[in-house]
Amino acid sequence: MSFIGSLFGIIGFAIGIPFGVSLGFFIFKQTESTDVKSPFIRPVKEFDKDSLIDILPELPLWVKHPDYERVDWLNDVIRDMWPYLDKAICGMIKSMCEPIFSEYIGMYFIRSMYFERLTFGSLPPIVQGIKVHELNEDSLVFDLAAKWAGNPNIVLVLNVFCLPIKVQLVDMQITAAVRLTLKPFVPTFPCFSNVVVSLLDKPDVDFGLKVMGGDLMAIPGLYNFVQNIIKKYVASLYLWPQCLEIPILDASIGAANKPEGILRVKVVRANELLKKDLLGSSDPYVKLKLSGGRIIPSKKTSVKHKNLNPVWNEEFKLTVNDHMSQVLELHVFDWEKVGLHDKLGMQVIPLMVLKPNEKKELTVGLVKNLDSSDTRNRKPRGSITVELIYVPFVEDTVSLNGPIDFYMRKETVSKKLGSSFVNRPGLLLVTVISAKSVEGKHHTNPFALVVFKGDKRKTKILKKTRDPNWNEEFQFMLDEAPLEDVIHIEVISKRKHTIGFGSSKEALGHVDINLVDVVYNNRINEKYHLINSRNGMIHIDIKWNAT
Repeated sequence: MSFIGSLFGIIGFAIGIPFGVSLGFFIFKQTESTDVKSPFIRPVKEFDKDSLIDILPELPLWVKHPDYERVDWLNDVIRDMWPYLDKAICGMIKSMCEPIFSEYIGMYFIRSMYFERLTFGSLPPIVQGIKVHELNEDSLVFDLAAKWAGNPNIVLVLNVFCLPIKVQLVDMQITAAVRLTLKPFVPTFPCFSNVVVSLLDKPDVDFGLKVMGGDLMAIPGLYNFVQNIIKKYVASLYLWPQCLEIPILDASIGAANKPEGILRVKVVRANELLKKDLLGSSDPYVKLKLSGGRIIPSKKTSVKHKNLNPVWNEEFKLTVNDHMSQVLELHVFDWEKVGLHDKLGMQVIPLMVLKPNEKKELTVGLVKNLDSSDTRNRKPRGSITVELIYVPFVEDTVSLNGPIDFYMRKETVSKKLGSSFVNRPGLLLVTVISAKSVEGKHHTNPFALVVFKGDKRKTKILKKTRDPNWNEEFQFMLDEAPLEDVIHIEVISKRKHTIGFGSSKEALGHVDINLVDVVYNNRINEKYHLINSRNGMIHIDIKWNAT
C-alpha cells in the first residue's frame, strides 16, 4: 500500500502543479485592470504651447542648452559617496560654527548654543548639466546647474536662561546655477590650490523651519518674507562676481607671489673691512640678492683690488615679490684668483623698513652670520653703506583693453597712454606656458628659446613629446615701456649624440610678438601659430608692470 500511495502522490503532484499555474494565469487575465495604458512617448517639439510651458521647468539643462553636457556619471559618484560627503560637510560646518557660536555666549541671555543633530539626510543633490569654459588662463572654469530636494535634519539648541529652545530645519529644496573655478594650477596633487565658488543667479530656496515643534513657516506672510531675505543675503555674498574662496592646498605650495615692485639698490661704499691677503689688504666685492621669491641669479659689484675702504657707487634693480616679508641680503667677499673667495662679512635689511618711493641710506655693520650666539660675530668686520628705494608697481595703470595697430607710431601711443607712463621703468614678465603639435623630422625633444634685446633665456628640455608643457617665467627689467620692441620665441628640439660628443638641434617653429600691444593692454595671453611649422602652436602670457 505504501508503494501505491507514493505513486498516486507523484502523479497528483505532476498533474496539480501545471493545473494550478494555468488556473492562476486565467484568473489574473480576467481580473487585470483595463485602464492601465502603456506610456506614449513624443518628442518635445510635438507638444502644444500650454503643455510645453507646464513641463519646461522640469527639463534638465542639457536638453534646453546644447552647450551644457549631461553628467549622469557624476550623479552616480555623488550618490555613492553621499553618506561620506554628508559626514565630512557636517563636520566642516560644526568646526566653522563653533567660534561663531562662542561669540554669542552671554549675549541676549544665551548660555549655550550647539547642534543636537546635524545631517543633510539620505538624498544627494543632482547635477542637471555642466558647461566647461575654455580659457587661456591658469585656471579651470565650469558652470553647473544643481537641484537638491533633500531630507535634512538639523536641530540647533539655544539655552536661553534655563530654557532650551530647539530650532529644526527640515525638507529643504534648492535650485542654483553655480560657477566653480579651480585656480591656480600647481605641480602638487590635486594640481590646484583653491576652489572659487560663485552663483550665476539668485538661488531658489524652500525649507521648513520648526521652533519648539511648531511650524514657523505656517505663519501668514512670514514664508515669503524669509524667502526674500535669504535670496538677498545669499546674493550679496556669493552672486557673481562675489565669490567664496575655499583653500585646498597651503598657500606656500605652488608658484611664488606675483611681483609687487622693484627695489633699486645703490651699493655706495664699505669701511674698515677685514684684511685677508698676505700683504695686509683685500680685494672686496659685494653680492646681493633678495630672500625667497623666484630663483634669480645674484647681482655682483665690481672688484676693488687692495682696498679696505672701497667705493663702488653701483646701482642694481631687484624684483620684489613681498616687501613685507622679504629681506635684502648683502654678502661681502674677498676675490681670489685661485680657489674659493673668502667671506668678509654679511648683513640683511628687511624691506618692510622702506617706505614706497622714498630713498633711504643705511650704514650697517657686517657680521659673520645671522646666529646671534656665535662668538665670531663679536669681531669687528667693518660696515657697508647702501641707498635703497622701493618702487611698487602701479595697479591697473591705464589699460585701454582693445586692439591696436602694430604700425602705430611711438609718439601716437605715448600720447594715448601718457608720456609719464611710457617713460617709466618696469618689469616685463614672459611666461612660456606650453606648445601643441610640434614635431621634428628626426627627433622631438622641445625647449623654448626666448630672445629679447640680445638677452637669451631657455626653458627646460622635455623629451619625446609633441605637446610640451613648460610653464616657465622669465623677467626682463627695463628702463621704459617696450613700445617699439619685438620679442622672439622659438621652439627647438635638441638631442645628444649617443656615440661621440656634441648634439644636434632642429628648429620646430618660431613667433615674433610686438610688445606695443602688451603695453597698451598691460597684458596679453594668447596662443600663436608657429611660423615654419605645419600645425604647431605656442601659448604665451606676457605682462608689463610699470612702476
